[in-house]
Amino acid sequence: MSAAKSIQQINEEFLDDLASRFIINVPEEERANLIRICFQVELAHWFYLDFYCGGEDDRGVSCTLKQFALQIFQHVPFLRVRLPQLDEILDNWKKYKLSVPTYGAILVSEDLNHVLLVQSYWAKSSWGFPKGKVNENESPAHCAVREVFEETGFDISHLIQPTDFFESTFNDQFTRLYVVANVPRTTKFIPRTRNEIKCCEWFPIELLPSSKTEDTKATVGFNANSFFMILPFIKRLKKWVHSRQEKNGKTQPSKCDSKKRQRHKSMGEIDSVWATAEGAPTPVVKRDKAPKANPKRQLFGIDATPEGSPSVVARSTPLKGKTKEGTKKPIREQFLVTPCREWDNFRFDIARICDPKVIF
Repeated sequence: MSAAKSIQQINEEFLDDLASRFIINVPEEERANLIRICFQVELAHWFYLDFYCGGEDDRGVSCTLKQFALQIFQHVPFLRVRLPQLDEILDNWKKYKLSVPTYGAILVSEDLNHVLLVQSYWAKSSWGFPKGKVNENESPAHCAVREVFEETGFDISHLIQPTDFFESTFNDQFTRLYVVANVPRTTKFIPRTRNEIKCCEWFPIELLPSSKTEDTKATVGFNANSFFMILPFIKRLKKWVHSRQEKNGKTQPSKCDSKKRQRHKSMGEIDSVWATAEGAPTPVVKRDKAPKANPKRQLFGIDATPEGSPSVVARSTPLKGKTKEGTKKPIREQFLVTPCREWDNFRFDIARICDPKVIF
């Protein structure tokens, strides 16, 4: 009774209308199912807020779901006997609601840089994706389309991909969100239900937090706690966007790519040093440091001439290693590579190679 005294009483005429619409006409065999009754009370509460509270025809008094349920239970005769157990009934109903899957969508802009978030009418600063609970015998994709249309006024039925979604279980609540791309940022979102969604706004995906510890107040205007409902999906969303951008060829070059381009550019500088006039002596490219030996690329053997010219395989003599008993083939063969002195006076004539008159 304390809750009833803390608010103004709802008009009896309104209670009669709401009870006849949502409670009294429930099939007789389902009246004993208090979970079903609570869902009907919730629908009645939404209807009351939409059509009797707010707007030009403001004839109702705003109230919470618990305060509304208290007055409905007092007003309907077959529910009045359940009034002492109202708190327990609502608690059991809330636990059951968590077991009902919710479906919705992540609306991504055409440039893949922004995502649409909605704010509940009763929420102070929290943001989330448009979603809602599935109805009986309703498919997940149909539920997502319906909920997004109700909360944003935007029809995603022509954009949704039934196999492109993220799933998460958060606070014992299973949620599946379909990723819907190519939504124009110029779209005007008009929620179809009154007093449920306060506003819809685009947010930069890269600036959204992936954890509660990130500081987002200066970048997006809200603390990370304001996005607690979307945290389980942000990392996967960013990976999805990055992969889609790579596929479309819109990603920024990675650090490795920039290093490779710098290395190719330095080769061009070497070519400019080598470009000499015909008949001029071949320039020598000096190295500050000797190149590190790479055992996998010692193509000319393990020895080198004193002048540093490459060693060429002129003769290879197998050195037999140990053999297993009963076998003639050695386990390991080492090859002694001797340099070929014909290469000692070799000169790499880049001018001759670049001469188009020379035919090899």
